[in-house]
Amino acid sequence: MITFSKIALSLMVVAPFVVAELEHRSPVHQAHRSRAHKLRNSEPTAHTNSTVTKRAPALRFPFGSTKVRGVNLGGWLVLEPWITPSLFDNTGNGAIIDEYTFGQFQDYNAAHSKLVNHWDTWITESDIAAIAAAGLNHVRIPIGYWAFDITGGEPYHQGQYPYLLKAVQWARNHGVKVLVDLHGAPGSQNGFDNSGKKGAVTWHTNSQNVARTNAIIKTLAAEFSKQEYADTVTSIAPLNEPAGFVGGTIMDVVRQYWYDSYGNIRYPFGSATQGPLLEIIHDAFQPLSSWNGFMNYPNFEGVAMDTHHYEVFSDAEVSMTWDQHIQTACNFGINTVGSYTANNIWTFVGEWTTAPTDCAKYLNGRGVGARYDGTFAGSTRHGDCNAFTGDRSKFSSEYKTFMRKYYEAQVGAFERGGQGWFYWTWKAEEAHDWSYQAGLAGGWIPTNPSDRQFPNICG
Repeated sequence: MITFSKIALSLMVVAPFVVAELEHRSPVHQAHRSRAHKLRNSEPTAHTNSTVTKRAPALRFPFGSTKVRGVNLGGWLVLEPWITPSLFDNTGNGAIIDEYTFGQFQDYNAAHSKLVNHWDTWITESDIAAIAAAGLNHVRIPIGYWAFDITGGEPYHQGQYPYLLKAVQWARNHGVKVLVDLHGAPGSQNGFDNSGKKGAVTWHTNSQNVARTNAIIKTLAAEFSKQEYADTVTSIAPLNEPAGFVGGTIMDVVRQYWYDSYGNIRYPFGSATQGPLLEIIHDAFQPLSSWNGFMNYPNFEGVAMDTHHYEVFSDAEVSMTWDQHIQTACNFGINTVGSYTANNIWTFVGEWTTAPTDCAKYLNGRGVGARYDGTFAGSTRHGDCNAFTGDRSKFSSEYKTFMRKYYEAQVGAFERGGQGWFYWTWKAEEAHDWSYQAGLAGGWIPTNPSDRQFPNICG
């Protein structure tokens, strides 16, 4: 998820992009790569017949006829300070602000012990059982590149991948489908702490960063395309939230990477046979118009778009009334996501929340304040955060009623305009306003996503 306003990043990058090496690809994969290059050069920019398309043989979920209703397992295999603040506070070191510095500024054995305990306890099979009982049919599982590839003295720890495999088995046990999401790439694709390393956005400026990322996606696709996962793993998101807004060459690199990922995910068998996994690409914070004419059907099949919706990462958003939040969500789902659908771009809302403020501790980064209460640098105070985050026991009935309305508005609008959604996130230590689990317990999230107390909230 975004952890600080995208407009706060103004880094401009102009380093040239060199196409990733293909030395480990089969001739068939090279042929698909060559085909993608040719198609990119010939694709129209007109707004006709442009599509990121659902059409593909043998996908593992009835995308299109059944809405995706899912939740993210955030803060588990990729650390986020706001989801588990205790993991960071207990280090006693304010310089530890992300997973990179978690390894960099601690004794290796001490840090690794903390991570293993976290992986063992944060998400267990009981969580997956509860997710299934809540009427959800998918989980989106973020994982970082460092689970597969550490080079050049990168201080990350490994050991996450076996937990991903465990989660897939738990999901199978409870009839839940899995989207595997590569949440962090070498060099950071967005500079957010949830990419692994907060700060500069350099993924796209080095061809080796992109080559390493492609190799990981190829490995994941080859594994999860196996028949043993046919009843569980439905899709791969090859990169979360690339920061298209930084300018420079990044969008050229992102678009080429989506093409590369298409070859890796849709053709994982080293043959002309398409695989069973859906490729889910992110919009890179770019408008619909920038995706018209991209990866057109019938040249591309089995691809969908992911867009994320938050109303908390600017002063203008946190200043909105509750009714304005609801109306904004309705408009986004019905009109914005709906316009993607109208242009035959098959779209999911891969992250969203019932929280109307950025009050959650460390949401904008460890040691960074909130816009809502004016503690974020350069922001204007709009109110007191105490009533809107933390433990659900202190939430007023009025606030919980609003969050129920906000939940219903977003679920209804996202399903009306698109193909479904993944809530962010399943659980949080302190920020119950962001927690699906806490929402179920507190009553502002229904135990059946189809239940409606406010059935006409979006009109």
